[in-house]
Amino acid sequence: MTADITVPIFPESVTEGTILTWHKQPGEKITRGELLAEIETDKVVFEVPAPANGLLTEVATPVGATVSSGQVIGRFDQGVATTAAPVPAKPAVTQPAAAAPVVMPAAKRLMEEHGLKARQVAGSGKGGRILKEDVQQQLEKNEPAPVPAKPKLAAAPESVKAAPPPTVPAGERPERRVPMTRLRVRIAERLVEAQHTAAILTTFNEVNMQPVMELRARHRERFEKEYGVRLGFMSFFVKAAVEAVKHFPEVNASIDGNDIVYHGFYDIGIAVSSPRGLVVPVLRDADRLTMAEIESAIRDYGERAQNARLTLEEITGGTFTITNGGVFGSLMSTPILNPPQSAILGMHKIQERPVAENGQVVVRPMMYLALSYDHRLVDGREAVQFLVMIKELLEDPTRLLLEV
Repeated sequence: MTADITVPIFPESVTEGTILTWHKQPGEKITRGELLAEIETDKVVFEVPAPANGLLTEVATPVGATVSSGQVIGRFDQGVATTAAPVPAKPAVTQPAAAAPVVMPAAKRLMEEHGLKARQVAGSGKGGRILKEDVQQQLEKNEPAPVPAKPKLAAAPESVKAAPPPTVPAGERPERRVPMTRLRVRIAERLVEAQHTAAILTTFNEVNMQPVMELRARHRERFEKEYGVRLGFMSFFVKAAVEAVKHFPEVNASIDGNDIVYHGFYDIGIAVSSPRGLVVPVLRDADRLTMAEIESAIRDYGERAQNARLTLEEITGGTFTITNGGVFGSLMSTPILNPPQSAILGMHKIQERPVAENGQVVVRPMMYLALSYDHRLVDGREAVQFLVMIKELLEDPTRLLLEV
């Protein structure tokens, strides 16, 4: 019996997509749940799984074609049995009855991908927390096959380096025209929208990063051992931003028509570079997250952004955004707002510079900070004081722990 393969039902904010790739071709057998195709939208990449076992008979829409929600893109014959062997049930790891263990975000994602339950994994983190490494160890026990994600990411740069640049004959002026991806088109639209609809100003300051760097150096090894994640700078900036927006609610607000919407929650967007373009996954309720949870979530977002595996919910919303051009060597920049948010904080490269302290010239690791804000909502006084508070919190990071 012939059955249809259809585009997943898109959410209201997504109108159409483009066939990015077909993983199966007509004449190939397919297994229920197997990935058949990927559809790129202006937000995320949607996967098209096989509805049932059978034989793919037709690819109705080729790669590059525009499709809409629910559209038929292929057909398969359900009457053909596949040769795929049944997957044996994974043995559960019995544990004594106890309170549900805390599962770190990266570990939770990996468990969901492989169908593991918390009771099947022994946590090695503080207080029995389940870390990503614990899940990977359990997967190695259950299935000898290695996890493919990281080898792919590690191998990609080598393949790029190995490929020599194409030889161009002398005197020729070659050009190459390629269509913009849907994500790139959407990024362009939002940037132009921000420039046209908001009164964007930027204020600057600089922060002495030595206190944070010394704190990281003292506790990095123990932190990584207990939580299984690297202690970076971003968690300090997220914590500082949350404290600052509590004191300056306009920075965490947005404009809706003639109304100002003050948000009583703190969803911090973290700009992440990906092969498809810039994406901004959101740390929901960042004020409730520990520094370990912040670092773990950011690492997880970064890894999945490389493979276009972020979900629509994860990149939607946000009340304030942080972007870090310093990872690419930027010394100073003016970040553009992420509509409808009213402000965005820009981090930059840490560079040793001579500064004056108590009448003496000393060398300190300094970072320029930039706050771009919508002057329709945020006055210059609030913007400057907000950035000064960020600076003060980072130069005395114990205040982040005491929340003073």
